[in-house]
Amino acid sequence: TTATISVFGAGYVGCVSAACLVKDGYSVIAVDPDTHKIAALRKGKAPIYEPELDDLVAAGHKSGALTATSDFMSAILHSDVSFCCPGTPSREDGSLDTGYVLAVATQIGEALRVKDDYHTVVFRSTILPGTVEQVAIPALEEFSGKKVGLDFGVAYYPEFLREGTAIADYYNPGAIVFGQYGDDSRSIEILKRICAHIPAIPHVIPLRSAEVVKYANN
Repeated sequence: TTATISVFGAGYVGCVSAACLVKDGYSVIAVDPDTHKIAALRKGKAPIYEPELDDLVAAGHKSGALTATSDFMSAILHSDVSFCCPGTPSREDGSLDTGYVLAVATQIGEALRVKDDYHTVVFRSTILPGTVEQVAIPALEEFSGKKVGLDFGVAYYPEFLREGTAIADYYNPGAIVFGQYGDDSRSIEILKRICAHIPAIPHVIPLRSAEVVKYANN
């Protein structure tokens, strides 16, 4: 079983994902370079506003299932799966800034270099089609010295959360889409287990197709 999940990015998507995963019985390590967000979570408070989120964060804090840190190395070494939810803000020309995605992939790669166990890296942010294959995977492989699909897994699990109803949307999504990289079915099986209690049947499609679906949906 997947006991511990690290969630990179304690913004909107990351916080909601972390709180719902804790509710579902997982131990979650929230990871963010922003010390204010980490300080809030360490007091059992959500750093963003969303109905019901404060209660879930407070409960996770009280039970000890939800912890928060800026130490990415420790978070990777103490988890089996990472949900990567960095922001991808729009640039002035309308393109998406992938700098945070690259930063997270680089950090995880550095940590995987010293980790023996298999680790699954799941991207959740809005990204342009091709970003995981052109930006994230090269950084993960370069900094870890390992090969995707062999030494670690990668998948894309886009979120379709609406502000104001995000927690309801998490548990009753219009659709669940898993983007599979090549023949890495091991990562998809892990995601299926994590989402087994959600009524929607997951659509498993090629990773780049899942990026298209998410980008078009936005």
